[in-house]
Amino acid sequence: MRQRLLEATIDCLVEYGYAGTTTTRVAERAGVTRGAQLHHFRTKNDLVTAAVRHLAVKRADAALEQVDRLRGSDDVLDAALDLLWDVHQGPIFAATAELWMAARTDPDLQAQLRQVEPMVNSALLSFGAELVPGFANHPQLRHWAYTAMDVVRGLLVGSGVIGDAQLEQRWRRAKAHLKIVGEQLLADAGATYLQP
Repeated sequence: MRQRLLEATIDCLVEYGYAGTTTTRVAERAGVTRGAQLHHFRTKNDLVTAAVRHLAVKRADAALEQVDRLRGSDDVLDAALDLLWDVHQGPIFAATAELWMAARTDPDLQAQLRQVEPMVNSALLSFGAELVPGFANHPQLRHWAYTAMDVVRGLLVGSGVIGDAQLEQRWRRAKAHLKIVGEQLLADAGATYLQP
């Protein structure tokens, strides 16, 4: 039941936004009684906090599931950037972005996100370390990874305004620039094993 409530919370965040996500709506979406929902989560804040953590795990798991596939790629850097783009698509990221925007004016939610986001970022950075030995010990590579995440997230936050075709074009352009910098950093770090 707890899992159904968390999934229903994500659905509501995507469909109604943070302000429109109510405990009543979540209970209805999950197909549980209000009393059952209150048994697991007494307030909206409790529910959203648990959903934030649930989203963080889902986002990290989505990336880590792909490590073996990427290791076999002809161009690991290109494949890793595509994966970073892919794991930020769909309802998980939409719900996360909704929470980021709401946290701007909600100190309690902001505090929760400040605890969870470093966990997600650490998981994504450990993903980089799995693909590129020495990654974790090279601060410029870590900075590059954060910049890549910032680029992806920034593009997607603005996606509702710029349209799908232009969004894809902007991602291709940004990815080309990220690859140039990433390849140079990897070469400087002695990581010559990315290309076949």
